[in-house]
Amino acid sequence: MAGAAGIAATCGWSLQTNEARAQRAERNRRKQLRRLADTISAYGRNVHLRYPSGDVVVSERDLAEQLHKRPETVATALDLLLSEQKVQRAPLREYWKLNV
Repeated sequence: MAGAAGIAATCGWSLQTNEARAQRAERNRRKQLRRLADTISAYGRNVHLRYPSGDVVVSERDLAEQLHKRPETVATALDLLLSEQKVQRAPLREYWKLNV
């Protein structure tokens, strides 16, 4: 019984068009990026709660290490937050000020 369900699922998967797969992959990528952006915002709020007297400024590399993500992915998530005005670029290259 379980084998039949697995075979049916495999057949359904293989019958999908490349376009449907690409659309699903893009949706998943956007969801993951949104989750990462939310995680970065939460990280900034937590740091600000711990050290309330100053701005929260992070480097892309340090943030990527902290969150176990690739620096390019973190930079893309920061660009998303930039468009939402939740971060600002710091004067130093690859550094960001998190608006908390």
